[in-house]
Amino acid sequence: MLKSNSSALTLRLPTLKFLVTGGAGFLGSALANQLAHDGHEVRALDDLSAGDSDRLAPEVLFTRGDVNDRPKLWSLLQGVECVYHLAARVSVPESILFPREYNAVNVGGTVGVMEAMRDAGVKRVVLTSSGAVYGSQLQQPLRETLVPNPDSPYAVSKLSAEAYVRTIGTLWGIETVALRVFNAYGPGQPLPASHPPVVPRFIKGAVSGASLVVHGDGQQSRDYVFVSDVVAALLAAATARNLDRLVINVGSGTATTLRQLVAAVAEVTGARLEPLYNNNESGGVREMCADLTLAGSLLGYSPKVGLDEGLRRTLAADERFHA
Repeated sequence: MLKSNSSALTLRLPTLKFLVTGGAGFLGSALANQLAHDGHEVRALDDLSAGDSDRLAPEVLFTRGDVNDRPKLWSLLQGVECVYHLAARVSVPESILFPREYNAVNVGGTVGVMEAMRDAGVKRVVLTSSGAVYGSQLQQPLRETLVPNPDSPYAVSKLSAEAYVRTIGTLWGIETVALRVFNAYGPGQPLPASHPPVVPRFIKGAVSGASLVVHGDGQQSRDYVFVSDVVAALLAAATARNLDRLVINVGSGTATTLRQLVAAVAEVTGARLEPLYNNNESGGVREMCADLTLAGSLLGYSPKVGLDEGLRRTLAADERFHA
């Protein structure tokens, strides 16, 4: 077991060896770069279907490959002390169209990583899961003790990955923890042509003068968490004690409606925004807000970047918004 004598958020650790799957993605690259900056040996694996290896610092040892390639995984895992498993498909709408692919990557790939860890003798894994597993709930904020109610193949795949990691970890003596990350955003978040994430889509629309289309009435709320806060929680999860078999929320602890998000984007960009509300399209789950009690007590986690500041940092640091 990897142990620290104080909070992993503040303690400078001895050099450790990590593998980050999905390491060229939005969250994965931010994590890998921070680990390398902190002096650790970092290996990153990504098939580049959605990632970009140019995001990675030179110190990160990058390998292009698939998490279902067990021989490649086994070779990368030699000497590794902790795996961060972030490799996944992440679009809810896309998962509705292609559930089999989401199962193959998000579930099958997770099982493959666990099998390779068993064979290589790696003893700790941090899984990046999603707040989407909760689905619609009568209680807010969302506590980890609530019974999940996934409403998309994506959410089902992440909940299944949690169960596989926990069960296989128990059978093979691997320490496991799953972090349910809510709506992460920040500089460099991908803007695919199909189903782009809402924060970069709204910022890009604001600076380019495009119309902002909001599905539903705009009163549905989400928990938007800045990328550096997510990375802080991930760093802590590699070394904190008493996490085995747990799931832990990572968010901002604040519910923000889409209407409030539009207003915040207008404020930071200086644009006058008049969104178009499409009530013919579902806005999804009505409310999502993370309860951070467990993250605070076990990870020493307290989000540092509020929404306004996070939007300002995203706007300032992302060159796509200055073309």
